[in-house]
Order: sequence, then structure tokens, then C-alpha cells
Amino acid sequence: MIELLLYVILGVLIAMFVSLIPALHIYNVLGIFVLIALGAGGLVPMEFLPYVFMAMVVTYAIMNTLTAVFLSAPDESMIFVLMPGHKALLRGRAYEVTMMTAAGSIMGILLLLLLAPFATSILPAVRKLVSPHLHWIIGLMGVYIIMSEWPKTHERYPPGWRKFLAAWRSPAAGLLTFLLSGFLGLIVFNKNILPLGTSFQALAPVFIGLFAVPSIIINLFAKTKIPAQRIAYSLDFTPDIAVRSTIAGGLGGLMAATFPIITAGMGALVAGQATAQQDERVFIMSQGVSKVVYYVGAYLFFFIPYSGLGKGGLVLIISPFFRSLSINQFITALAVMMISAGLAFIALIYIAKLFAIFIHKINYKLISAITLVILVSIVFVIGKMAGVFLMIVATGIGLIPVLYGARRLNCLGVLLLPISLNMAGIGPKIAHFLGII
Repeated sequence: MIELLLYVILGVLIAMFVSLIPALHIYNVLGIFVLIALGAGGLVPMEFLPYVFMAMVVTYAIMNTLTAVFLSAPDESMIFVLMPGHKALLRGRAYEVTMMTAAGSIMGILLLLLLAPFATSILPAVRKLVSPHLHWIIGLMGVYIIMSEWPKTHERYPPGWRKFLAAWRSPAAGLLTFLLSGFLGLIVFNKNILPLGTSFQALAPVFIGLFAVPSIIINLFAKTKIPAQRIAYSLDFTPDIAVRSTIAGGLGGLMAATFPIITAGMGALVAGQATAQQDERVFIMSQGVSKVVYYVGAYLFFFIPYSGLGKGGLVLIISPFFRSLSINQFITALAVMMISAGLAFIALIYIAKLFAIFIHKINYKLISAITLVILVSIVFVIGKMAGVFLMIVATGIGLIPVLYGARRLNCLGVLLLPISLNMAGIGPKIAHFLGII
């Protein structure tokens, strides 16, 4: 057990480093880590590998808030925290928002622990029940995202074309974003654009372009001056807010962790509106709950014996090596989850303080430029010039909602449109009709 603990700590340290690199997703690192671990004479014993992955996923899910709030370089699971987080940064309260999101993440870990005894019997039954209906459920999710876009103008115009165009400014931008990102998704899913050796990471340049680069570009051109950040020694939430956050975020995270394609952002949107959450503190903390339940739950459910549950790139990576798991391995995974969460949260407290102390002393445009260079470098390593070109196209689409006030969640048409069409059995026909294949 001591040996396993040492490897778990190694996983925490690796994921901690990855979390500090803006917009670098842990799944991009795990694929490379498997090759190194298996090809370096057994760097990590095979029986410990699933638990090292658990430590890395838990740490990343808790600590990726840092770059999203302080450097505005989010992944999809953090896009909703971006605006409140950026406002808090400009008000000197970024540390507080970071820790409130992290507190929500810890509540998400505790929720998974509480649900674990029931997961072995309930989740397989739910999966069996909904599997035949996934195509229309996912399709309706896309319809809901489009229909829930609303006019955001605060100006009042007399009746006429001017009022009509003003009202349709953000909904039209959202619809255009959804359709363009969906068309890009059809291309990525049906054509091998990247070099053969990295084609399995074709979505990485797309997601970086859709979600991370637009924020960085806006930061480069904005006249933003970051004020000194206040380090809070207490957080402004009550037990009532904690419970409401856990319910809303837990529902969204569980939806994302069990349904294919649905991600934390989509799940949190639906659950937050279904439970009528309006308090900004509930909003921020529920996002922390949702993303942890999504990332960690999707992998934790893989350990449920004989269930065939679990989803995401990590399950695809690890499942060829571990097909039959026992209840003892499920319990060990839970223990690793709790230990990793505690270590990651403690580390986050101190690293977030360092961010808060130094962020206003550095030129924010310089930070944004360095972040952009890092993102382009990551994409180039993954996909060479083809990957960079794909990122540029995705960035153009990702800038539409940013410039016209629409939800950035519409960018998830890149997943929803092609996969719902494929599940309905008409994806290849649509791609052929459009000349993609």
C-alpha cells in the first residue's frame, strides 16, 4: 500500500504541473503518459496504472480552475466560470472565486463517495433504460441549447426593424456558432486531418480554438489592468448555498458522467435552470461540483464491476488493459480519489495565493501573449501545421459568441450535431451529401 501511495503522489504532482499550463487538457497528457509508462521498462507497474490515472484526473479537475480564472484560458467544463471569474479578477476577488469553485469541487468528491454504494446497482439499470433513446436525448440537448439563447441587449428601440435586429443579434450569433461548429465537427469526425500518429487527438486543436484562444485574443486587445488581488481567509457561503450547489452541480455532473457526449457545461446549464438557481455563489460553486462529478465520476464508474460504465478518453485508454474489475478495486479507486482530492485542495490553497500575489505585478497582455504561444505550441506538437490550421478555423468560430454576446456553449455543436446524427444513423449520409466524404 505504501508503494501505491507513492505512485498516487506522483500522479498528483504530474497533474498539478499540467493544470498550471493554460488550456492543456489532462487527456492530452495521459495518452503520452501511457506510452512512457509502458515503454520505459515498467515506469509504473501495470496494476497501479488505473489508480495513478485516478489521482491525475482528480487533481486536474480541482486545480484547472486556476488558469481559467486568473489567465482566462478555460476548457469546456470551465466556460461558465469564465465571466464571473473574470469579473472577480477585475475586482480583486479572483482568489475567492477560485477557492469557492474548489470548495464546490470537494463537495462533488464527497457526493461521489456518498453515491458509491448505490452506483453498483442503480447506474447499470439507468444505462440500460436510456441506451435505446440516446440519439434523440442528445439531439434535444442541442435544440435546448439553441432555444435557450435569449436577446441580451439592454437598449430599448421603437417597434420596427431596428428592434427586431437588436433582439436577434445574440440568438442569431448562437445559432450560427452552433451550425458552424457542428459542420466543423462533421469534418473532424469523418476526415483524418492530423498526422496519423496523433489523429486520435483531433479534437484537441478544435477545443483549444473554440474555447481558449478567443478569450486570450480578447485579452490581448482589451485595455485590461489587473488590480491587486485580495486573499480571503473565509468564503461567503452558507450550508443552504452548499446544499443547493451540490444538488444543481451534482445533477449536471451525473448527467454528463453517464450520458455520452454530454459534458459538464451542458449538464450544468440544464440542471441549473431545472432547479432555478440564481445566486451567483450557487452558480460558481455548482460549476465546481459539476466538473468534478463529470471528470472523476466518468472514470470512477469504470471501476464498477461488470457494469460496462464509464465514459471519456481515459476509459478508452485504460479499458484494453483492465476489462474485469473487482469490488476491491472499486473501493481502492474511491480511497485514491479521496486522498488525491485532499492533496490537490491543499496545494491549490497555496498556489492560488501565489497567483493572487503576483498576477497584478505582471503585464497582463504579456501573460496573455505567452499563454497564446503555449497554446499554439501545444497544438503544433499534437498536429503539426494541420493542427494549427484546424485551431485557427475553430478560433474564428469561437470568436462569434464572444463578439456578439451569445453563449459560448453553442460551440459544443462540434460534438452534439455530428454524434446525434451518427446515433440516428444518418450521419454518413449527411456527410456524403455535404461532400465531406
